[in-house]
Amino acid sequence: MQDVLKGQIAVVTGASSGIGTGVAKSLAQAGATVVVNYSSSKSQLAAQAVLDEITSAGGSGMIAQCDVSKEAEVEAMFAEVIARYGTVDILVNNAGLQRDAAFHELTLEQWNTVIDVNLTGQFLCARAAIREFLRRGPRPEVSAATGKIICMSSVHELIPWAGHVNYAASKGAIKMLMQSLAQEYGDRQIRVNSICPGAIQTPINRDAWSTPQAYNSLMGLIPYNRIGQPQDIGNLAVFLASDLSDYITGASIFIDGGMTVFESFASGG
Repeated sequence: MQDVLKGQIAVVTGASSGIGTGVAKSLAQAGATVVVNYSSSKSQLAAQAVLDEITSAGGSGMIAQCDVSKEAEVEAMFAEVIARYGTVDILVNNAGLQRDAAFHELTLEQWNTVIDVNLTGQFLCARAAIREFLRRGPRPEVSAATGKIICMSSVHELIPWAGHVNYAASKGAIKMLMQSLAQEYGDRQIRVNSICPGAIQTPINRDAWSTPQAYNSLMGLIPYNRIGQPQDIGNLAVFLASDLSDYITGASIFIDGGMTVFESFASGG
């Protein structure tokens, strides 16, 4: 899919690590100019390293600091990108985090932190992107769609997750956010879809794969018998951002090695 995104500007939130890094690199390889978003000064060096890798491979882009849960910071980031590149064509709403606890011990701060970043952050960034798509209108020379938004959801928009209620609730809400936007703006040729990863080998879930015992236990949930990689998600993001998927909108696409077919029932439950 080389150059299928040539001439397009893509904003990837939370791109300084994990899935976001994989998506940013894949979009750049497909020809997009990529904005590598990072949340705070603590992750600036990591974001710069991602951009350096992109540019050394012949790609282009910039880094942009923004806490996606803060309205003013989101608006400032989009204004900076539009001032530099003229517009935005693709938003990958990837930034997310976990604050895990048993439900009866879950604090309001833990709940609000996860909802603010995982859900409100997607609202704020999607709103900024859609406003820009509507302002400039179609760009048929680069894409059949007026704009593309990819929401990073999870298998946990479908699978309940005890001990992670705030995270699962945020991902279930993303499903309705995504589908409602696809419904509301489809007649303007704005496509909105979700990627729903299962177990992906990133720092956020290190405890699930970092030892042989943990990895073997994880494989009991995955029929395909391997853990996913950030590039797997990046490949799907390129497809959803390109005209190869122009008739796909309002869809949750699970990329999980079969986790959502419930491997534990393979022998009758």
